[in-house]
Amino acid sequence: MLGQPRLEFAEGPTRLTGGFDTRIFAFRLAGAPPAFAGPLILRLLDGYSDPSRALRERATQNALVELGYPAPRVLVASADVAALGSAFLIMERLAGTPLPQARFLGMGRVVAELQARLHGLDAEAFLRHLAREGLASHGFTFDGYLEQVADRVARHSLVGLARAIEWLVRRRPPMDWPRVVCHGDFHPYNILMAAGEVTGVIDWANAIVADPAFDVATTLVILKLVPVDLSDLPAPLRRLASVARPLLVAGYRRRYGRRRELDPGKLSYYEAAACMKALVKAGELRLGPAGVNVPNPLFASDYPDRLVRHFQAITRITPELPAAVGPVR
Repeated sequence: MLGQPRLEFAEGPTRLTGGFDTRIFAFRLAGAPPAFAGPLILRLLDGYSDPSRALRERATQNALVELGYPAPRVLVASADVAALGSAFLIMERLAGTPLPQARFLGMGRVVAELQARLHGLDAEAFLRHLAREGLASHGFTFDGYLEQVADRVARHSLVGLARAIEWLVRRRPPMDWPRVVCHGDFHPYNILMAAGEVTGVIDWANAIVADPAFDVATTLVILKLVPVDLSDLPAPLRRLASVARPLLVAGYRRRYGRRRELDPGKLSYYEAAACMKALVKAGELRLGPAGVNVPNPLFASDYPDRLVRHFQAITRITPELPAAVGPVR
């Protein structure tokens, strides 16, 4: 794979937690060429993802590195499923731990300022880099995002989501320039820190170039709606955490607003769009490629119900998900 079949592991591979649709392993090679001599990550895509996603992620992350943004450089990417059983990437392993583990207080400020820094990059330079990798810019636009979500609804016969998709297409706000680079899944667990400093941002599978309100909206949906397991905490800490969450949301929104003001109407629309993509994922997981449920702990929680309620509050349309064939694990 690397042109040196005698390479051996100096450390690992060790399975890491995280990655709902990927398997992630940390390792280090012995006797590797300089580019591969440090700590590495192997990211294996699941069998239900388009294998070309590995090439998209490589182009995205390496473009960001070239633009000076802290993302891990991808050293190898392959859409060939024969070698390891699925498409994969090998990238540098960034030092540090996820932001919530490294620094609980002030998370909203860190998220907002790092995201605003991303939105300050030259989006046209980013697209030019992707073009050099043979990737069409349409696939990195919000129109492309909507088309992909609508196609998945049709392909998997998620008829209970059809009206919701129609609403999004009909109400799509005009694109105001300039567009920015959007992560599409920007949240504290995708930010790594070491010794009090940010070392990088990971998980770029959903990156597009769009209105900054789209990226802020996806972050707000995550911060507001993704369930947090507090069952292991004592009752006083659980109460504290329940208060801390809205404070985190408000602090993040206030901090970002100091850097760039956003139209509230657009923000609500893009929150609905972010909910819809997650609801499509929930529907696909319930049906599976052959009517068999796919394990995913997030979507086994009440997260889909929260998404439905939030989408309905914004649009007055209630999305309907298919009944699960069995328990969504």
